[in-house]
Amino acid sequence: MHISMFDFSIYIKFFVSLCALVNPIGMIPIFTTMTNHQSDLERKKTNLIANFSAFLILLISLFLGNSILNAFGISINSFRIAGGILIIGIAFSMISGKFTKNKKTSKEENQENISVVPLAMPLIAGPGAISSTIVWSTYYSTWINFLGCSIAIFLFSFVCWLCFRAAPCVVEILGKTGINIITRIMGLLLMSLGIEFLSIGIKSIFSELLH
Repeated sequence: MHISMFDFSIYIKFFVSLCALVNPIGMIPIFTTMTNHQSDLERKKTNLIANFSAFLILLISLFLGNSILNAFGISINSFRIAGGILIIGIAFSMISGKFTKNKKTSKEENQENISVVPLAMPLIAGPGAISSTIVWSTYYSTWINFLGCSIAIFLFSFVCWLCFRAAPCVVEILGKTGINIITRIMGLLLMSLGIEFLSIGIKSIFSELLH
């Protein structure tokens, strides 16, 4: 599928989908908890490395993800369905309130290099974000669209960086209730995205079988 280079709505939708999928605001208390033993300078460094690493991971997924699928003989429609199911599962956990709890427990597994693991991956650039990026790269596969999506990924990483930078203030302002409300709203948006991926994948497979 090809789009005009001036059709910014596609890139905005991709950017919003990443934000809904990862929920940077909902991750603020997680980041705060994981870095509470660090000094202000160390926290800033952790924030920068985590988001730069996530940016690289998603960029690689954008440019090479489809080639990797082809190497393993996986069709994009199958990947769309799998990605849709995965995203819906994440959305359910966000709406039910289990999402934040699951991420809090993962911080205990690796305290030595939390910038890359688990912050960059799988918390920011997790399976859901990676599969979403690969699916988007197959929808819009021209170089100008890759550039637009790359900028969207950069802006997404920048938003995550800003959220983590403002973590202490945001937690104090929103409180636990505010964070929970935002997480559930993001969960609803995410579920809609997952259903869209799932329906497109199923329709494409049926269309191929009929032809």
